[in-house]
Amino acid sequence: MHLGSLLHPAHPRRRAIAVAAGALTLLVATAPFLPDDSGPLPEITTQGDESDQPPTSVGTATRGSITPEMRAEIDRVVAEGEGMSVSARSSTYRLATATTRCAVFEGQRYCLGLGWTTKTQEEAAAGMADAAAPRPTRTPPEQTGDLDPAAAMRQRADLPTHERAAAERAELSAAARAVAKVWLIRHEIQGVPLPDGFADRHPEAQVAARATARNHPRKFEILREKQVRPQQEYYWCGPAAMQMIAWGWRDRRQGQALWADRLGTTTAGTGITEMVRVVNNNTGYDNAEHAGEYIVLDISDFTYKQWWRLIKKHVHTYEAPVVLHPVLLRQYFPYLDDDASGHFQVGRGYERTKDGQKLIGYFEPWDQSEFDPTEPRIARNQWQSAYKSFRANQAHFQHNLGV
Repeated sequence: MHLGSLLHPAHPRRRAIAVAAGALTLLVATAPFLPDDSGPLPEITTQGDESDQPPTSVGTATRGSITPEMRAEIDRVVAEGEGMSVSARSSTYRLATATTRCAVFEGQRYCLGLGWTTKTQEEAAAGMADAAAPRPTRTPPEQTGDLDPAAAMRQRADLPTHERAAAERAELSAAARAVAKVWLIRHEIQGVPLPDGFADRHPEAQVAARATARNHPRKFEILREKQVRPQQEYYWCGPAAMQMIAWGWRDRRQGQALWADRLGTTTAGTGITEMVRVVNNNTGYDNAEHAGEYIVLDISDFTYKQWWRLIKKHVHTYEAPVVLHPVLLRQYFPYLDDDASGHFQVGRGYERTKDGQKLIGYFEPWDQSEFDPTEPRIARNQWQSAYKSFRANQAHFQHNLGV
């Protein structure tokens, strides 16, 4: 079980930014111990989204600081985990309800492994229980390397209590430092007003009129098309995606085995919190000139227009890749021969065609022909329906991405 930055010494090329640790999606608690603030967050309400135009200001946020109030919230969640008993042999329901725990920082909720979300803690736990429930009548999908919920929970439950506590504290601390980025996304993409005193509390936030939808070009792409490789193991979509992201930043290729090690990838796959952590620790895409601190963001409450706006902003305004997190189903991806599991792709472009069709450009690590020569080859560079990509993102059990 990989504990992210807890187990990896700082790399000489890394920026000194501590970010989300904890490879796995969930941590330890039970339903009777839900916090009093686990209910709805009334301030996270969004405006209607009939227009494709965002608010006039767009910004980013680098790493912030942890306030005493944040520290107390982290301590609360960690202490709850330390007080609970769960193991890899626990039932699926027990694991799901015991390991989905959330903290609230400045009015924004972060659930361990899921990311920043507007779901209540009960809703998040129920979603994980449903995703992890066995479905004997359904043919298991082909695995490409995304960490499924049952494996994530059982791997975390296998850890000694002090290691689980250290992992969750690191993940929550990184989340607390990134709360300004969450507020900016909610403000710019969904129209949520910034709270009073936001700028004074968050000097790391950069709110400026850098670009709006009115001056996004019809087509824009980043990253070099030749800096791509297929995943070398069936469970290495995360390392392959990370290889391509880092290659684009460093302009040199490093092996997928190196990225598998830094991501803590096992045969069960890679967690999205680890993808975000390693992007932040190994590239400069998280600096103020690009996307700022990468976060894991639940987009289950996003409309398609809001999701599309976020993709355009990230690629064109920030010139930074998106960690796409879809489920690979044939209904969404026409090049597939079989349905597959949750997956990672590298979002790198968008296009609105002359006839109004919206396309998303991404690097696709998965090539089924690498593992079964009888199946058709899948190209690394893809331009596909943005709407289907959005649907595939929403269909994933976590409904999130790395931005």
